[in-house]
Amino acid sequence: MKSKPSLGLALGAGVARGWAHIGILRSLKRAGIEPDIVAGTSIGSVVAGCHLTGKLDDLEKWARSLTTWRVISYLDFRVSSGGIIGGGKLKQELRNNLGQTRIEDVSKPLRLMATDLTTGHEVWLREGDLVDAMAASYALPGIFPPVALQDRWLVDGALVNPIPVSVCRALGAQVIIACNLGADMIGRTQIGNSVPRAAGFDLLDELDKGATPGSGSRMDWLTKRIFGRPAGSPSMFGTMVSALAIVQDRIARSRLAGEPPDVHVTPRVGHIGMLEFQRASELIDLGEAAMEAAMPELKDALAIASLHVNGGGLRT
Repeated sequence: MKSKPSLGLALGAGVARGWAHIGILRSLKRAGIEPDIVAGTSIGSVVAGCHLTGKLDDLEKWARSLTTWRVISYLDFRVSSGGIIGGGKLKQELRNNLGQTRIEDVSKPLRLMATDLTTGHEVWLREGDLVDAMAASYALPGIFPPVALQDRWLVDGALVNPIPVSVCRALGAQVIIACNLGADMIGRTQIGNSVPRAAGFDLLDELDKGATPGSGSRMDWLTKRIFGRPAGSPSMFGTMVSALAIVQDRIARSRLAGEPPDVHVTPRVGHIGMLEFQRASELIDLGEAAMEAAMPELKDALAIASLHVNGGGLRT
């Protein structure tokens, strides 16, 4: 009986753009292809964990249900912590669906990327509470507070390994798919009033319409001050997120050059803001289209790897 090559899937960081990973997994499932090893960073960790616990359908349903104001309702502002968003509401949503699941108990080998805030070391979370590990993996510095885990303060893994190809390779994957949400440079630039600006400077366009103190708006004045902006310029919050995205992109380029995947999937999501979680349906479709486009390359890679695994093919 022929053996199949081990397939690794590296789901990269990208904040809201991470919904595209759901489409990538849908495309793989339709083709009858199931990864043997999964590694995720930031939002990639969330999708990876939900997939391997059989909760991807629930995650997709929730993501598609998000609206402008539902997204805002999950942002619990705190000015006395290590981030301006506490993250408690988002973590509770994950807890409601995943319970006390542990990383080591999921259906396939899973690794979630985080960064040690003290040493800067790359941390591979391979055991322990899954929801806590997810929260550490997506803890964007300055946005979400660091997470105390395994006697360390941990923040977003995208600071050191935005697309964890190296992790899949270390775990023995013979063919690796890298899902890169930051490759669409052209889509990031929007031209308006002759001034180019990066997509995603602001949370949502609707935030420009609201709120002054005592207005009775559904968002309070603090929310408006954080997310709002003068016409034609980025907000404080949007600038922080976009700056982190630039850092992650440069790190990802360097890591991929030294650790190239066998199949590089690059959804065209640059025109969608990093915080536009309410655009899940569009992002899922874009992820699915990108994986479909890369499917011939993946099948060729698996076929070649299969020859070597089973002792055939060209030898040097």
